[in-house]
Amino acid sequence: MTEEVVENASSNASLVEEEVDEQEGKFLTFPLHKSLYGIEIRFVVEVVIRDSTSEITEVPHMPAYTKGVINLRGKIIPVIDLRARFLLPEIEYDEFSCFVVVNIQGVTTGLIVDTVSGVVSIPKTDIDPSPELDDSTENQFIAGMGKTKNKVYILLNIEELLQKKELDLLRQTSS
Repeated sequence: MTEEVVENASSNASLVEEEVDEQEGKFLTFPLHKSLYGIEIRFVVEVVIRDSTSEITEVPHMPAYTKGVINLRGKIIPVIDLRARFLLPEIEYDEFSCFVVVNIQGVTTGLIVDTVSGVVSIPKTDIDPSPELDDSTENQFIAGMGKTKNKVYILLNIEELLQKKELDLLRQTSS
């Protein structure tokens, strides 16, 4: 019986490794304003198309880019408008707007994006370092620039999207 447990454990470990390998180099992509962005697929929990039932409840005293919270199948999820986070012009949400639900350091968060383009594979060899624009914290969440045949994607370092203080605030909001 013990051999069976060990065999199952090593089999499960192999499955986890294969799953991680399958996700490596894959990015969920979406346009914002005039640029294309990508998030490593391993951070994406799900994509929810925003509809009339996806009401955002505003929470007082939150940063301007935190639009509030949504009820996602009984779970309260804080939502961040990436346009506002990146200081891009705001637009009205429409039938193409989506919530990309991600896990940021243990905090499940919805990122509001204009629409989702799809999943793109970008090998490490086609990812350049992030541009060194200045020392501001506004560039901390750019992991690199991914190149495909005809496009360039700004790849986000999702774990650096928010500072510790901001994450703590979201943790409180969602609990």
